[in-house]
Amino acid sequence: MALTLYNTLTRRKEVFEPVEPGKVGMYYCGVTVYDYCHLGHARACIVWDVTRRYLQFRGYDVRYVQNFTDIDDKILNRARLEGSTMEEVAERYIQAYFEDMARLNIQEADEYPRATHTIDGIKRLIHELEQKDFAYPSAGDVYYAVREFPEYGKLSGRRLEDMQAGASNRVEVEPEASKKKDPFDFALWKAAKPGEPAWESPWGDGRPGWHIECSAMVRDRLGETIDIHAGGADLIFPHHENEIAQSEAVTGKPLANYWLHNGMVTVNGEKMSKSLGNFITIRELLDRGVDPMAVRLFVLTAQYRKPIDFTDEAIQAATNGWNTLKEGLLFGYQYRSQLGWDTNPSDKDANLDNETVERFKTAVDDDLNFPGGLAILFELAKSINRDRNLLVHQGKTETALPVLERQWHTLVSLANILGLDVVIRGIINATLPAPTVSASGRAGLSDAEIEAMIQQRQEARKTKNFAESDRIRNELQAKGITLIDSPDGTRWHRN
Repeated sequence: MALTLYNTLTRRKEVFEPVEPGKVGMYYCGVTVYDYCHLGHARACIVWDVTRRYLQFRGYDVRYVQNFTDIDDKILNRARLEGSTMEEVAERYIQAYFEDMARLNIQEADEYPRATHTIDGIKRLIHELEQKDFAYPSAGDVYYAVREFPEYGKLSGRRLEDMQAGASNRVEVEPEASKKKDPFDFALWKAAKPGEPAWESPWGDGRPGWHIECSAMVRDRLGETIDIHAGGADLIFPHHENEIAQSEAVTGKPLANYWLHNGMVTVNGEKMSKSLGNFITIRELLDRGVDPMAVRLFVLTAQYRKPIDFTDEAIQAATNGWNTLKEGLLFGYQYRSQLGWDTNPSDKDANLDNETVERFKTAVDDDLNFPGGLAILFELAKSINRDRNLLVHQGKTETALPVLERQWHTLVSLANILGLDVVIRGIINATLPAPTVSASGRAGLSDAEIEAMIQQRQEARKTKNFAESDRIRNELQAKGITLIDSPDGTRWHRN
């Protein structure tokens, strides 16, 4: 089965065919660095991280570029409030971004261009637009003449007569609106204002508009036509629409052959906002004890193009799901001595269940159906966990050991494609040596002590003290007691 992707531009699924066979140029519109990343950023970054991983798994050589917007009104406002500079604010939150992404096991992009490092490319693109009569200067500003581009609106499906200037909260109502020839025109270059950073240009000192930055960065880093342009659905209009208008007016070529957009995140059914008090940053969530792998699992259980609602129940369900997968993933590492397994074979592909791998590919090939791929991982994990319990309590498995080993290697391999990895979380290093395989073996805690600790954990969960809940679970795990959460309560068994 061929890989198909839903293309926002054509509004249908299309077979993926890169510009250059075997290679993929992919650009993701990154963050504006004026604050800590929130759940919406987490979803986007996880989705496109897994997309990149999957393309690599499918054999493509992927060049993945993600930008930082490091000149913006929001950054300047933060700098004024703090009494610092634009550069200081941007650097601080770029560093915070890398810290948050590392915790979520998001691989670094091949390149992170910044708007302020692409000024020459931006000015060159504006100049070419001006030469082709798609742009005009006006009192130190430069504007894009929207009506000169007949295809404007083709990505969003909007018509000019139905639009309103400033349709996105990222587009400010400009006091210099009288400078425009048409209210729909948007700024490519903004004249310098007192106290703000500025760069020399043929139109006077100033700084770039938001939209032109990405057009220039895509062109400079990946070329005139790329394979995949990704971002959140909130960027379709006006940002991505304007990118197309800018780039294609100059080159006469498609900016991207496939436009992919992830859905938005709500919190308890409402749009996330600081005014509603439901604004959750990545580090706030993780610092309260939620496992980063549970966050990845939460994101991947939803179809990437659809909205996803963050609730305590949803993250708890994802945590339970991760615990199931984690138990299966740890199996081979914990019992390698008893089973005589090689947990790091030189050629892992030679020891995979090819039928299961093909089922995984068939599922995910259908427009990045990560939930379908996850369902296969859970099948594997649950099967392995059944054999694990038999091994612990009866000293033998139902599944033949060579088959079980192949299932485990397949689970580890497919989980890695989704970025669900026990190795990077340090779980393996923190795990005690595997317990002896004996039905009569007993850990040091009595049944009553175990039940008491489980009750303490339940109380912690009721009060949303997830850090304490995880601490108790980890303490029990270290003592050879595994907890299994389910809608009917918490079960446990001795390893």
